[in-house]
Amino acid sequence: MKIKFIVNPVSGKGKQKGIEDSIKKNLDSKKYEYSVRFTERQGHAKELCRQAITDGYEAVIAVGGDGTVNEIASECIGKDTVLGIIPAGSGNGFAYHIGMKKNIKESILQLNNATIKIVDSCTANSIPFVNISGIGFDAHIANLFQNLEKRGFWNYIKLIFKEINYKAKEYTLHYDGKSKKVKAMFISSANASQYGNNFRISPKSKLDDGLIDFVIVQEMPKRMILQFLIKMENGKIENSKFVEIIQSKEMEIFSDEKIIHLDGEPKKINKSVLVKNNPKTLKILIPNE
Repeated sequence: MKIKFIVNPVSGKGKQKGIEDSIKKNLDSKKYEYSVRFTERQGHAKELCRQAITDGYEAVIAVGGDGTVNEIASECIGKDTVLGIIPAGSGNGFAYHIGMKKNIKESILQLNNATIKIVDSCTANSIPFVNISGIGFDAHIANLFQNLEKRGFWNYIKLIFKEINYKAKEYTLHYDGKSKKVKAMFISSANASQYGNNFRISPKSKLDDGLIDFVIVQEMPKRMILQFLIKMENGKIENSKFVEIIQSKEMEIFSDEKIIHLDGEPKKINKSVLVKNNPKTLKILIPNE
């Protein structure tokens, strides 16, 4: 198989340093013919992936975080080109959901025995995402996090507690012929299960069920926030009295919010966001161990 590694050199905390040597030492050269390219700016991964597809590469491996995965996946959706992932970002939610290891060497070794699986992708106002989109507090945090000089998981957690006085907002939800008003801190639209670092906002999400799990998180006392984060880490969030989960193929969310995030990348919106599942539209490499 002819594969292209597209590496974001600035994602996460620099785990991808020495990636070329690691690929050379650990990738099965009998199974894969490969080349490596590094991104130089935001949006460059999309361009490099588009060119790789034109050049006949059968798979493109994203080496970076969920933002890099999103750029590359958006070019692979609806095509025969297979998406693979080496997690090297701050969160790596999609990579960890499919079972990729945190260690770069181990994740490269996983590619040697990986199999191809066809999974769902999603759109929010026609913009693709593969992991999680959100509106409210998580989009607010994503917008602030994008501009931080120092990234990484603990800086993300610090930012959450710094913005702890964020107030719940009013939302109107249209789905399955129903209309529902809610007051929520945020609403996550989950194709996969986690933001990253095993913090699972939607533990029961499946990539191939044709559904999105819309996770509505209500306002809670500040003293409960740490406990809530622990529930996320333990995959028990559905047990929280502050959480409601609605499964649907699509939902339109109306509010006064101006920002959403798609796989952690903030985007501006106007009156509403229409979130849709697109069944069996993306081929990915799934590890066998």
